[in-house]
Amino acid sequence: MGSSVANVVQDSPLGQVIRFLSRNRVFAFPEDDPNFKIPWEDASVSEKEQEIEAGTDLSRAPSNLTPPATIATREDVEAQGLTTIATSHSAARSQIGIVATRTITRERTLPYSVERFEVEQAEAMERQQSMVIAPQRTADGVILVDWYTTDDPANPQNWNSWKKAWVSTVIWLYTFAVYCASAIYTSAEPQVMEKFGVGESKAALGLSMYVLGYGMGPMLFSPLSEVPIIGRNIPYVVSFGLFVILCVPTALANSYATLLVLRFLTGFMGSPCLATGGATMGDMYGLLKLPYALTAWVAAAFCAPAVGPLLSGFSVVKEGWRWALWEVLWGAAPVFIIMFISMPETSAHNILLRRAQRLRKLTGRQNLKSQGEIDQGNLSFGRIAADQLWKPIEICIKDPGVLFTNIYTSLIYGIYYSFFEAFPIVYVGIYGFNIGELGIVFTCIVVGCVIGIAIYCSYVYWYLEPDIKKNGLRAQEHRLVPALFAVTLMPAGMFWFGWTAQSDIHWIVSIIGITFYAVGAFVVFQCIFMYLPLTYPQYAASLFAANDLCRSALAAGAIIFSRPLYINLDIGRGISVLAGLLVGGVLGMWALWYFGASLRARSRFAQS
Repeated sequence: MGSSVANVVQDSPLGQVIRFLSRNRVFAFPEDDPNFKIPWEDASVSEKEQEIEAGTDLSRAPSNLTPPATIATREDVEAQGLTTIATSHSAARSQIGIVATRTITRERTLPYSVERFEVEQAEAMERQQSMVIAPQRTADGVILVDWYTTDDPANPQNWNSWKKAWVSTVIWLYTFAVYCASAIYTSAEPQVMEKFGVGESKAALGLSMYVLGYGMGPMLFSPLSEVPIIGRNIPYVVSFGLFVILCVPTALANSYATLLVLRFLTGFMGSPCLATGGATMGDMYGLLKLPYALTAWVAAAFCAPAVGPLLSGFSVVKEGWRWALWEVLWGAAPVFIIMFISMPETSAHNILLRRAQRLRKLTGRQNLKSQGEIDQGNLSFGRIAADQLWKPIEICIKDPGVLFTNIYTSLIYGIYYSFFEAFPIVYVGIYGFNIGELGIVFTCIVVGCVIGIAIYCSYVYWYLEPDIKKNGLRAQEHRLVPALFAVTLMPAGMFWFGWTAQSDIHWIVSIIGITFYAVGAFVVFQCIFMYLPLTYPQYAASLFAANDLCRSALAAGAIIFSRPLYINLDIGRGISVLAGLLVGGVLGMWALWYFGASLRARSRFAQS
């Protein structure tokens, strides 16, 4: 366990700092040792010696066997449509276990694609025995640095269960802290109004600006995390460190304008948990297990805003409105320390790039490069960012299915955040709850989330996973099956809540309606978040970032317009307006499931 802990710290931000200060003497990688032998070269020498001893002449091997020494160019092998080339020429060669060049490795494969699934299945079989992977040589003589063996411990897909679970836990805590910081402010709104002399709508801007900030952040941080030289950890640590620092002046703000600006900036700096949190899960887990990891990650983002008012509801009454903002610091700072100490890099592109740099330093051979390093030379951040901004717009224009999912998830998310204005009207105004008791009401969303997790994970475990193993990946619309039924729970729960929120009906009845809404919303989000990247896998990051921006923009607006809506129309009619829009979403979801494949086939973008 001690060596495993050291292995985690080695590639963490702290480990990188210590390595730099100690000049690679502490937390050194194997390539830092001057006596290190590159596995594929060492295996080739050993193989030749065994062939000589055994008197085996592979040049006269049967014609049905693959030539052992052939290192194909990337273009040659890709033209043949191969995913893995393995060799098995003799018993001696099997014992040595060298594998010819792998042309589509996981970190270079389009995410969430059929190709990736096929590679994962092949590599899962290879991983049962440790085999050295021979590097690929390009036409211009560049040797592509890849994983050394099929079970290379540096590959995040090969990490043991506890290491993957630990990294997932860090991402979960990070996501929870950032999202909890959004709604934790709502309990302070009455005192903020009194302190700065603003009305209810202006006081709600403190929540709205934060939500808008973490919606805009992914448009910057998502493309940054895809640059091989940067990887996942730099955006995480730098932005979250600034998030923690900004918590201090936010809690000390003496003008409302300052408070709003700082709330926006903290939301912006906290956004990488959403921009790349799912990508980190994808770095570690294969397609069969990824839905479980994404469920945990989405649960943190879904539940945290509901927990925020509970954490601050009782304390602000006694300690004042600033206490809620100090709680953000107390929750985020320990998570940042944990991340800095023990969050290893998960981007395969970045891991292999740094391995190639160490090998060049060790051998002096400048033709040792990683694929990400080569790709990076042809790209600039400006080009990646432009692609990130334009591609989602182009896809929305040319694919009605993607346009619908963006609009529909934005509506669901906007209604969710409108509850932070509706609940005080109902449970404080009608039922006479205090601020602390109001925070407890929000836990019904957590209960709904737990029920949603049980439903979705049961579906994945008992049906989807066996179906994929048996039939392979089906059309993307197959992922929407649970949503076809869960989608009806949201308008039903909304109508239930809106028309039972009356003084002569017990308060628990209306809360049950919100619980149904939460169950439906969670399951629908899970289905759509698996559907989107399967639709256009090469633009998965762009689709997620754009979807987040749409959702957050509408949620930020909903925080402002929902209170006048509920007051002017009263809760029953106001909720019914939004529930009616969700009814339209029920029809849209069934239409997407039925017509999605044909719409995608006619999409000019899909055909381009």
